[in-house]
Amino acid sequence: MKLKFPLIAAFAAMLALTACGGGGSDDDKPVVSSPAALTKTDNTVGTGAEAVTGKTVTTQYTLWLYNDKVADFKGTRLESGNLRPYVVGSGTVIPGYDQGVIGMRVGGKRTVLIPANQAYGATGNGPVPPNSGLVYEIILTKVE
Repeated sequence: MKLKFPLIAAFAAMLALTACGGGGSDDDKPVVSSPAALTKTDNTVGTGAEAVTGKTVTTQYTLWLYNDKVADFKGTRLESGNLRPYVVGSGTVIPGYDQGVIGMRVGGKRTVLIPANQAYGATGNGPVPPNSGLVYEIILTKVE
């Protein structure tokens, strides 16, 4: 009989904790949205060689999740850095990035809004949730 009360109290406490739902919040989850179409906006027009299919390009970038609830569409910042040189049109980067670089000139800076279907699609990738659009700021540093 001595164990009856502690067992009932432990069961009641366990039941109350499971009803809480973990105490987590949806506020820390990234907003999942996507632009309807690929959009390229030149912030600075370069004056050097042009990025065209078949040329090797070197770029710097900053990546955000697309968020249609903010004015510049830049949601959660994911990363920035230098992308290894790649051949435009070779399929080594996501299609939206590749298309976003085409037509840029060395020294140019461009903001590219990429729909989910031209990014990582329904599967997502690493920190990019499924069906997420992306925002890239790209600086073209070299064309060979």
